Amino acid sequence: MIGNKASSVEIYKLKKELEFLENKKGKGTELVSLYIPPNKAISDVVAQMRQEHSQAMNIKSARTRKNVQSALEVIMQRLKMFKKPPEKGLVLLVGTIPHGTKDKMEVYVIEPPEQVQTYIYHCNSLFLIDPLKEMLAVKGSFGLLLVDRSEATIGLVRGKRIETLKKMTSNVPRKHGRGGQSQRRFERLIEIAAHEYFKRVGEKASKIFLSIPDLRGVIVGGPGPTKEFFIEEEYLHYEIENKILEIINTSYTDEFGLTEVVEKASGVFEELEINKEKKLVQRFLREVVKDYGLSAYGINEVRELVKSGAVDTVLFSEDVESFRIQIVCSSCDYQIEKTVKDIKMFQVELNNMPCPNCGEKALAIESFKSTLEELEEVASKTNTNIEIISNETEEGQQLKAFGGIGALLRFRQK
Repeated sequence: MIGNKASSVEIYKLKKELEFLENKKGKGTELVSLYIPPNKAISDVVAQMRQEHSQAMNIKSARTRKNVQSALEVIMQRLKMFKKPPEKGLVLLVGTIPHGTKDKMEVYVIEPPEQVQTYIYHCNSLFLIDPLKEMLAVKGSFGLLLVDRSEATIGLVRGKRIETLKKMTSNVPRKHGRGGQSQRRFERLIEIAAHEYFKRVGEKASKIFLSIPDLRGVIVGGPGPTKEFFIEEEYLHYEIENKILEIINTSYTDEFGLTEVVEKASGVFEELEINKEKKLVQRFLREVVKDYGLSAYGINEVRELVKSGAVDTVLFSEDVESFRIQIVCSSCDYQIEKTVKDIKMFQVELNNMPCPNCGEKALAIESFKSTLEELEEVASKTNTNIEIISNETEEGQQLKAFGGIGALLRFRQK
């Protein structure tokens, strides 16, 4: 499912799947979660599952005993499909989930986005998905420090988000028209005030950055030579100085400067998704304003263009996802299809919704397909890329103005 590096689509789909799995609940401790590292022999895992199957005979509740053993049997059957675990390991979530008056065995086989480090066998009324959620958590942050003689801004880049942590202003006097001894005295006062200001900025920035355990580096920016002077005079803690990756000229020292320094430090942020998103959305916006630009937007137009092979890359905002779900009643033959925005919230509502046909509260989601999956199926046939655009960035907000779905075209259809 996921190769050496998970794509934005694969990560997004796994996030959605985990949101869906969070609502799965068994009646007892009968949901089995199994995490298998890549270096774990499948034969050893099967042997333990057989042992757990035998020990499950000691479970007092007949229902729980039956369901646990059934889950273990399914796991052993699934493991026969693997000679060895995939490159990053394997996660199996198996168990009996109640659906109204009936129970249903549900099986989820997940190849994780990162390598499974620890072998885990876990039985509970909920699936153990925290290790998978931790794998999806953003790893590593970059500190941003913008400084000149009038103000300073301390920020952080984490994943796709630029955060402003602290803004500081100085009381350093501006130039004056005095001469003689008064001039020298005022110059000394100005330099003392500047020193105290730089000292405050250095202490505050150092305190903030030292408190971030996953700090990978710091970028310093600002207009003019002040930033170099600030670094040379060692106003920052030595540990933070050692993490400085680049010093960048910027026009601003406020929130606009934070965005500017990220854009200019492209070498540092080359591997970060925030930079990739910026380039894609900015290219899309440039094409939109052209009379015959290579761009399109809106789900219906984009879908048709993808089918025709005219699309190079689809830009899909994570904020506009919807699902086509099939609802069934376990007490009668009632079925219906419905489009919903939030499948997690709708599933909670469905638990208390009576069946329109028989009146029983036995409705359940039988299957679902997202708008994204629908596009994926078409895109795979025309070698079209799909990129998920975060709604946490300025570019994500810009894409939402176009309905949340845009496309960069290979050619313009006549």
